Amino acid sequence: MILVFGGTTEGRLVAQVLEEAGKPFLYSTKGEGQEMELVHGKRLCGAMNEEAMADCCSEASVRLIVDAAHPFAVQLHQTIAAVAARLSLPVIRYERKYSPRNPDFVWCDDYADAMQKMELAGVSRLLAWTGVNTIRPLRPFWSAHESFFRILNREDSRRIASDQGFPSDHLLFYQEQSDESMIRQVLPDAILTKESGSSGFFEEKTAVALQKHIPVYVIKRPVLPDSFLCVYGEFGLRREIYRLLPDFFDLHCGLTTGACATAAAKAALHKILYGEEIPSMEIQLPSGEPVVLPVASVEADETGVACSVIKEAGDDPDVTNGCRIKVHVSVVDGETEEEPLIRFQAGPGVGTVTLPGLGLEVGGPAINQTPRRMMETELHRLVVASGRKISSIWVTVSVEHGEELAKRTFNPKLGIVGGISIIGTSGIVRPFSSEAFVASIRKEVQVAKAVGCSQLVINSGAKSERYLKTYLADRSIPQQGFVHYGNFIGATLQIAVETGFQHIIMGLMLGKAVKLAEGALDTHSKKVIMNRDYLLQVAGKTSCSADILSAIPSLTLARELWQLISPEIYPEFYQMILQDCYRSCAPLLQSAHLELLLISEEGNVIPLG
Repeated sequence: MILVFGGTTEGRLVAQVLEEAGKPFLYSTKGEGQEMELVHGKRLCGAMNEEAMADCCSEASVRLIVDAAHPFAVQLHQTIAAVAARLSLPVIRYERKYSPRNPDFVWCDDYADAMQKMELAGVSRLLAWTGVNTIRPLRPFWSAHESFFRILNREDSRRIASDQGFPSDHLLFYQEQSDESMIRQVLPDAILTKESGSSGFFEEKTAVALQKHIPVYVIKRPVLPDSFLCVYGEFGLRREIYRLLPDFFDLHCGLTTGACATAAAKAALHKILYGEEIPSMEIQLPSGEPVVLPVASVEADETGVACSVIKEAGDDPDVTNGCRIKVHVSVVDGETEEEPLIRFQAGPGVGTVTLPGLGLEVGGPAINQTPRRMMETELHRLVVASGRKISSIWVTVSVEHGEELAKRTFNPKLGIVGGISIIGTSGIVRPFSSEAFVASIRKEVQVAKAVGCSQLVINSGAKSERYLKTYLADRSIPQQGFVHYGNFIGATLQIAVETGFQHIIMGLMLGKAVKLAEGALDTHSKKVIMNRDYLLQVAGKTSCSADILSAIPSLTLARELWQLISPEIYPEFYQMILQDCYRSCAPLLQSAHLELLLISEEGNVIPLG
């Protein structure tokens, strides 16, 4: 059993991750203000002192506590630490993301320190964005100086303010007016806020004050107990749970070759810049979450440094699992006002691109765009931090036994020769197991039904989901209403119908649409590949030009069709593919309505007409 202390955005994210395991957990909040629909989790409401929390943990056989509460819930953090020590329980802290502290702000250790600094600065008119529970500790200041507090417009918040004797006409309410309009109304000498992190909209709040040249006083976030294991995102949370409760998740995630190459490249440049070998390297995933990867080896030569990281794919049957991803880095010093130019090369085991259509330069290394951006970002940061003037950096990526491994992938058919590709759009490898994947889909669909979603949106992954959320924004579909089918289109439709959904929206990227149109309800590349003969038939039936017909046989990927066949000139081509997709799905629908949406690489959406 896992006990989560939430009531925050982070708490909601933790609950979503734990729901995917399909196993029971406890979710505790002080009040009932946060609306949560849990299927496998059990909601607990009410504050707990040390004895009550210890009893709860003992009675429920809790083996792990996750603290995702507000960073300023100091008493709760201390109580959790005391109970964890008493019962020998590990604590994971799901921490917020914080920006570097702006030196233009006045940083305060606590409320007493803030009041003292404001008194010394002569602040006589204060706008406080610190919340209703800070009215009491700030009483000495607002009793002597005109002050305004922004609070939630709720009965309990207004009652707290009233109980402290704070004047009701000096209360401002969230969502009823913008931060800028509050500043115009109050005309404060200073603004007081808390270091609440990105989910507390700290940057947005303080940006308005900076624009108006109003001094900003910030209460520093409290220091957490040393015993807490801090994580900063979904992968870090999962990894700690894998370690502490190995059986909670049936399958474990891993990291992509792109993430491994980024850590190896950064470790190599770190050695060049500082002469220091380090056993592990922290990088940021595209989501912004920091992760730490162990560095397996460091080798210096006359041209630079090579470091390696061992790929761990979790429970995904990835051909590169356990492989050594090696990156050699060399630098060219030189005065430049620009960021160093980073050049990528394919070393042994990394493929070379020989055909267009992959979004990579023909003749260049098969290192995809996201891993390139990850490496560029990390290396640029490292150079800036060091202060060294570097004009260019050469990055050569190698994969042990990569040339042999590539024969077990689709790289040869894609025109990538000599090795594997360095890939990954999120930095995370999610396990590919048919049975487990379909089981997780079923759980997600059930959750969507349980929380009252009337429409279910199914799509292949994060990219298409992002586009669909924009396209469907006016329908107000909850987050739980979006489910990834991966490649299991048929299984997902069956589950949706069995669960009782009468309105299903399916988003399709073109590669999967072409496969589905021919009846492939499982679109995994191990089972079905793009059929150019089918595309020729559709192009012929929709009166595409002779140039298009002659170009189709040489296509590498379906997404190249967007450049070859304009949707504005040949809308019938894409409508025919969508019609064939619908025919493939129709036998599974029973009485349910299916809305098909074809999504371009740029996020444009074509509905079935």
